[in-house]
Amino acid sequence: MAEPFSIRRQPGFTTIALLCFVLLYLPIVVMVVYAFNEATSVSTWGGFSLKWFTAAWNNDQVVDATLRSFQIATVAAVLSTICATMAALATTRTEAYRGLTFTYSAINQPLMVPEIVTGVALLIFFSRIKIVTGYDGLAYLIAAHTAFCVPFAYLPIRARLEGMDLTLERAAADLYATPWRTFRCVTLPLLWPGILAGLMLAFVTSLDDVVITEFVKSGGQDTLPTYMLGQLRRGVTPEVNALSTVFLLLSVVIVTIFFFISRKKD
Repeated sequence: MAEPFSIRRQPGFTTIALLCFVLLYLPIVVMVVYAFNEATSVSTWGGFSLKWFTAAWNNDQVVDATLRSFQIATVAAVLSTICATMAALATTRTEAYRGLTFTYSAINQPLMVPEIVTGVALLIFFSRIKIVTGYDGLAYLIAAHTAFCVPFAYLPIRARLEGMDLTLERAAADLYATPWRTFRCVTLPLLWPGILAGLMLAFVTSLDDVVITEFVKSGGQDTLPTYMLGQLRRGVTPEVNALSTVFLLLSVVIVTIFFFISRKKD
């Protein structure tokens, strides 16, 4: 009997996989190491120091941009997850109908269209609204991030719904539970890990977005990624490394929390 096919036994597969991991993670390791660099240069090691973390903490522009980033990302993640949950329910808990494929494409369009195209379109659209209303606040950034993050939240929620057994929902309907009560008592608890995954993915996507933010933001509305981009244009210091390290730590914390929550729910 022929042995089952295993990609790990293919010649060179291990070498290529290790090379990909090195190319992916080695720059991140170097960035983290140089965040603790005493010297001003990011290419010359001057000894261990935490001064760049302190400098970032005491930088009012960094603090304002960070708070603004978290405000936008939190609101956009919540709104996009709510929209994505309703869209996932509408496209999975229904009979197949003509136009369902088009609905999938419309929801996932921000993933397929280059981000710069979305940014230009939002710039044109919101500029007209600004002229008419005179309003120039953060609502435009929140709306843009929400629209962009919907497909990122939709994919894990839809995947969770498609993997759920319908037996419990049908049993609840047989016991005369209303659709809302079935959703609240049966569907939502089973769907919760998918919602959390969509929420965290939308939050991280919004938090590090640069292209759409650059096109939509007004003066004085820098987020942390756009502030860091501006710093790179003026000259790189280890302060940027320190900010990137904090972002990396935040991402690891979010992924770890989701891992333990989803494992407990399952």
